[in-house]
Amino acid sequence: QVQLVESGGGLVQAGGSLRLSCKASGIIFNIVAMGWYRQAPGKQRELVATITPRSTVYADSVKGRFTISRDNAKITVDLQMNSLTPEDTAVYYCRMTLGSRDYWGQGTQVTVSS
Repeated sequence: QVQLVESGGGLVQAGGSLRLSCKASGIIFNIVAMGWYRQAPGKQRELVATITPRSTVYADSVKGRFTISRDNAKITVDLQMNSLTPEDTAVYYCRMTLGSRDYWGQGTQVTVSS
């Protein structure tokens, strides 16, 4: 069984930074992609950033401010978030695609105060 555990969320003032981390455990093989999604109150879950062995994709709203990175040895994926705004407030979820199957973390709250 695969488990994803996120950490690093919290409360930060606008303009500040946070770093989220997601660690995978269990039987891990054939990692297709790892990424971060977020869901704000009353809104649908949306892609923030995803990383594969060949490419990195960012939502337009976070380009230039967020950076996704992965450590294949530790099986972690991090999200460095800079220049945060109140619009970034959401629950952030880690997602891992193994083969054709998706796994999700439990989410971590990020709140940006104005």
